[in-house]
Amino acid sequence: MNNDRSEPLESSGLHTDRFASRGNKFALLPVLLLMLAPVLHAELRLPAIIGDHMVLQQNLPNPLWGWDAPGTQVTVTFAGQTKSTQAGPDGKWTVKLDAVSANDKPQTLTITGTEKREIQDVLVGEVWMCSGQSNMGFTLAGDWKGDIEAAASRLPNLRLIKVPQVGTQELQNDFKGQWRASTSETARNFSAVGFYFGRYVHAILGVPVGLIDNSWGGSAAEAWVRRESLENDARFKSLMESTAKQEAYLQSEKAKADYETQVARWEESVEKAKAEQKPAPRQPSSPFQWLTGNARPGNIFCGVVCPTLGYGIRGVIWYQGESNAGRAWEYADLFPFVIEEWRKEWNQGDFPFYWAQLANFMAQKPEPGESSWAELRESQTKTLKLPNTGQAVIIDLGEGKEIHPRNKQDVAARLARWALVKDYGMKFPYRSPEFKSMEISGHKALLTFDCFGSSLRPFDVDRAIGFALCGEDKVWHWAKGAVQGKDKVEVWSDKVGNPIAVRYAWADNPLCNLFSNDGLPVTPFRTDDFDMITRPKIPPVAGQNR
Repeated sequence: MNNDRSEPLESSGLHTDRFASRGNKFALLPVLLLMLAPVLHAELRLPAIIGDHMVLQQNLPNPLWGWDAPGTQVTVTFAGQTKSTQAGPDGKWTVKLDAVSANDKPQTLTITGTEKREIQDVLVGEVWMCSGQSNMGFTLAGDWKGDIEAAASRLPNLRLIKVPQVGTQELQNDFKGQWRASTSETARNFSAVGFYFGRYVHAILGVPVGLIDNSWGGSAAEAWVRRESLENDARFKSLMESTAKQEAYLQSEKAKADYETQVARWEESVEKAKAEQKPAPRQPSSPFQWLTGNARPGNIFCGVVCPTLGYGIRGVIWYQGESNAGRAWEYADLFPFVIEEWRKEWNQGDFPFYWAQLANFMAQKPEPGESSWAELRESQTKTLKLPNTGQAVIIDLGEGKEIHPRNKQDVAARLARWALVKDYGMKFPYRSPEFKSMEISGHKALLTFDCFGSSLRPFDVDRAIGFALCGEDKVWHWAKGAVQGKDKVEVWSDKVGNPIAVRYAWADNPLCNLFSNDGLPVTPFRTDDFDMITRPKIPPVAGQNR
């Protein structure tokens, strides 16, 4: 990775086109020199991610960086090693510490440049990034057991840091935040999934753990990657074309006028609601909100991800997808793209990337049919084709009327199982059963599953619930299911004489009960390849049949 890519030219706040006009081109020079003076004579400065109480990743060369006066010799000393470099013309310097083993004894990291800085209470252990939407950002305080868990969270060797939500098209090199040890106060305001995950790793491995929470509620996947990368990939041409149109409108005078009209109508509605003693309607969003928000491609990468790029991590846990459910077909390309791009940006190889599949949500439907959330789950499952990835199936942990289910501990435990087995060599059941093959015989379908060393067990009742069958007419009907042996389920419906396809848990909020004998839910799936409802409708080309 070219580290220069992440260094913003705009960080000084200079936008010369704002100053330049006829007759004052040369008047700009003193202004520029005045504004550049603090940069040219800057003292040693470190990003927030490198500070007191931080955790360095064990057994990995750890990059450290900062800024100083251009040309300054900078020396970093830690754990018996010394690394030196020189600040570049822009003041940026970077060193890479040799890999060291885990150490729970606080150490001091010394950096000497134009001045001397001592970073106190540095530990070495496991570092994980906690990313995604509001279900990752959902704090421990909101968990069903959050009060008692927070009271039991005084863990001095579990360290937490939160990256603020900054949406911008300009690459940022720092953020406001600091590492803190886990206490009842710091833990209760931290990501519940992140905290529980980190606590499992910390307690089971017996090493320090650092957690970086950079989640942003409601965020779209395209906001998490570099905009130029999206623009250079033909698969996302439609996405970026619609983005350009949206940007052009939101920055126009028409958008401003439309917003002012909407606000005026809203104010009238508020007064009417007060008079009728009804809840006030939601205030309309300003154009500025989308432009600096969590859906514009590149915004989160620039403002949230970029300031931490290169910091030594073991891997990432991810809980996102709700905002992309309406574009689930696209997500099959977009989600693995995000993972691949992050791995390129970090330049630390194919680090582990584990995600929580979408939970069950919304009203249960009386008849089987199509579902954008089911399609999104399928796109998530397809992403397992990438190396060092894993999926925590949580189709049993959601709440129909609440998009933020409050049982986060089980979500974290299923994510932790992946890490403990794949990254730390432990022996736990970790992977949900997945569909393997199907045989049709008469009016029945026999499904075989990969149970990864376990076996199938229907929960609560003997029959397997959640299956649907269809024939050549592609009309879906609920089906009966019976577990056969350890890894097979026989499925049939009196309404389907000659079945051609089977689906399981294919709904926004499916009623399903098939688990592994270890308590991991079977992964939702379909055997058909019918066109997805979230696939963009492409107009037919003249002379071609589609």
